[in-house]
Amino acid sequence: MIITRTPYRVSFFGGGTDYHTWYEQHGGDILSTSINHYNYISCRYLPPFHAEYKNRIAWNILEYPNSVDEIQHNAIRAALKHYGVTNGVEISNQCDLPARSGLGSSSSFCAGLIESIYALKGEMITKYGLTKETIKLEREILNEKGGIQDQIAAVYGGLNHIHINNNGSFSVNPVLISNERKAQLNDNLMLFFTGIVRTSSDIAAKQVKETKDRTAQLTRMQQMVGEAEKILTSPNEDLDNFGRMLHETWMLKRSLTDKISTSVIDELYQTAMKNGALGGKILGAGGGGFLLFYARPENQKAIKKSLRNLIYVPFKFDDQGSQIVYYAPKDYDKSVYEKRDFIHMQIEKEKAQKTL
Repeated sequence: MIITRTPYRVSFFGGGTDYHTWYEQHGGDILSTSINHYNYISCRYLPPFHAEYKNRIAWNILEYPNSVDEIQHNAIRAALKHYGVTNGVEISNQCDLPARSGLGSSSSFCAGLIESIYALKGEMITKYGLTKETIKLEREILNEKGGIQDQIAAVYGGLNHIHINNNGSFSVNPVLISNERKAQLNDNLMLFFTGIVRTSSDIAAKQVKETKDRTAQLTRMQQMVGEAEKILTSPNEDLDNFGRMLHETWMLKRSLTDKISTSVIDELYQTAMKNGALGGKILGAGGGGFLLFYARPENQKAIKKSLRNLIYVPFKFDDQGSQIVYYAPKDYDKSVYEKRDFIHMQIEKEKAQKTL
């Protein structure tokens, strides 16, 4: 059995500059952190004693496909085919927070899945390699629209300034901040689930199309990454300015396309601001998911009360990134699977005869 644990991420500044339509011309910069809510993948070769099925896949549904091509989960099917895993497998996914909610959940899932497949095959992969493989799976093989910050943040973990070069290579630079100031920042952040889920690829597709018409906004959003990092790393800077900058970047972000915000999101945001938040934003591509706010601790009770119909999700920063938390591989001789396949054929023949 292999078990991987991959964190979700909260992106503060620079979202949108990680889209290829932008960074290929201007480079990209992101300020983000991973958090202590995770996606778990358990993976093993299915013991050859289940002749009635050859694979077992558990996610929102429970699948018993007899071939990889029959797997309904797009990412699992694509990954197993891409990495040549044709023997029977059992894969199970558990997650702390809902998918399609702006926390990079799909990238956390794919990164953990790829890492588990490598481990299942007795191979190790570097963080840089795992990131590139995750980007390839999502952006090339699955052809999903979007940026590349989620994959980087999920694999590396930590509070980082991510720089993306024009050719798609990247560097991950930890934000040098004291433990006390980091804890203060964490204490000033609030996360609420709106209950609205959406497919980020649909929203991202429109943003990619309109990138060339949003140069001023994206240029300013990229500049803010360095400014926000300076606030964090300079002890004499007022940390509340970080929250005020979140408000500015949200105003810019919501102007990128008409799909990023809605009247419901705008109303929720204004409610929090009226009750003491200094700034905030919708996370991810927009359209729903999680709202992040920056607020002093003394104002947080009023904000929670005003948003009492939403789910408040406490969190702490994560520093580990994607990792294997349990490694106990077990392999079976190929001939054993051939015998299982023979038994499976006999079972299918019996079913066919009963039908007749």
